[in-house]
Amino acid sequence: MEKHMAETMIEFDRRIPDALRAAFGIYRASRRTTGQQDDAANLAAVLLAPLDDDGASDPITSDCDKNPMAMDCASDPIAMGCDLAMELGSCYIKKHDEDDHFGHAEACVIGVADGVGGYRSQGVDASAFSRGLMNNAYAEVAKAPVPGTRFCPRALLERAHQMTAAAHTPGASTAAIVSLVGSTLKWAFVGDSGFAVLRGGRILRRSPTQQHYFNCPYQLSSRQDRTRVADALVGEVAAKEGDIVILGTDGLFDNVFDDEIEGIVRMGTTLGFAPLNMAEVLAGFACEAAGCDYRDSPYSYLGRRQLGKSLMTGGKPDDITVVVAYIVPPKI
Repeated sequence: MEKHMAETMIEFDRRIPDALRAAFGIYRASRRTTGQQDDAANLAAVLLAPLDDDGASDPITSDCDKNPMAMDCASDPIAMGCDLAMELGSCYIKKHDEDDHFGHAEACVIGVADGVGGYRSQGVDASAFSRGLMNNAYAEVAKAPVPGTRFCPRALLERAHQMTAAAHTPGASTAAIVSLVGSTLKWAFVGDSGFAVLRGGRILRRSPTQQHYFNCPYQLSSRQDRTRVADALVGEVAAKEGDIVILGTDGLFDNVFDDEIEGIVRMGTTLGFAPLNMAEVLAGFACEAAGCDYRDSPYSYLGRRQLGKSLMTGGKPDDITVVVAYIVPPKI
């Protein structure tokens, strides 16, 4: 999988088109002339214009059903099918360096995990469990006896969790895995790592957040009395060529609204972005939004609603992981 780790603010800045800053309120006017601002605003109006009501080929929904019947592979992570394929790219912008992710293009499976930062205050490596989950999941995929084998995400997450817990790995982590089996996208996730499936520039499926209370997500750990993979939300949707899957940790989804994700994807599609380019722009935008104290974010919006903090604004600085998968015809 193409992947990139951004490390400097200069890299973030170069990654984000001015049109996005102009459209979504993080445009840095002091760096540019008025004429350049107008050009960016005009480009934003063209690339980020709202779609007509019939812009999506299927009805839009934001729910994600916990339906065991939708995942008829819980006991075995292996499934076969190659009707469609994935092209992958990813970007990781670290703050605490507690996220991890993997992608296997041939097996058409991607995953992200976010270590629970609260363990840092206990002297525990908060990245240990997220890295254990992703390393073990990737190892299971890589050792498949038949190249191109497809995987059930819930069973793969279960296997990875069992192996990570058996090693008495410290800490805890949220996690999400999405796979393409034949022409069906399947998913399993725990906590606030999640995904969005876009079709025609609109979100077709979007994962909700599993949390005990605000900013306290469900999390997997080595403790048997805590959240288990059986608590994961699972589901599936028929995939089509041209669909785009955005998989990310809460560093993305706490800082970028769904309509902003849609706008960035439409812009990137119009400009011919590869998956890596799309992941870079999404992650870079999330990073700048996280540092803005003058604009709203999903994090501040939900904080006001759930905590009653009427003056809460701004983003949430955090590790940001974005994995982008384009659904494409299988390679012959």
